[in-house]
Amino acid sequence: MTISLNQTGKRFNYDWIFRGVTQTFREGQRYAILGPNGSGKSTLLQVISGAIQHNEGVIEYGTPEKPIAPDAFFRYCAIAAPYLELIEELTLTEIIGFHLQFKKFLPGITPAIAMQKVGLEKAAGKQLRYFSSGMKQRIKLALAIFSDVPVLLLDEPCTNLDAAGIEVYQQLISEFGGNRLIIVSSNDPQEYFMCEHFLRIQDYKK
Repeated sequence: MTISLNQTGKRFNYDWIFRGVTQTFREGQRYAILGPNGSGKSTLLQVISGAIQHNEGVIEYGTPEKPIAPDAFFRYCAIAAPYLELIEELTLTEIIGFHLQFKKFLPGITPAIAMQKVGLEKAAGKQLRYFSSGMKQRIKLALAIFSDVPVLLLDEPCTNLDAAGIEVYQQLISEFGGNRLIIVSSNDPQEYFMCEHFLRIQDYKK
């Protein structure tokens, strides 16, 4: 799986958030989008995901031999982000079951194993409305990282996590990252510890 951006830009009204982003993200590589708060790194990640439409330039998914239509890319990626909402009336078991209707888990990962890996097995029957913000973030990470997709998009993945939660996140990435393409939007080295490529959003301010 490859994602190629060519002179890609995004604006809100007349204000450009970024312009001229030319970057190829390749399978098996880890990339960090860096920048201060409010700089547009989360917007770039959402543009890559297809959740937000870019205003100029081109984004291509897949390979020249096997291209993927932009409106089909959501089937190939999973995203974890603070702004993604969970259905709080559901229990943990139910939210995992709901997620599995759209994306299956990696081979060998059952709902019980997923809950155990993020330390939430004792909360299986509890409604999400009663979870702390850190517990909810663990759920978001589990649903994304355990999804059997070739691309992981992580927006500030350690938001609301304590030291133990950050350790869980890093262990999940190390154990289940595999040969997937991973892109992290962050300004915290603990979140992009695994990345070897860096894209600085400030370089694309016009």
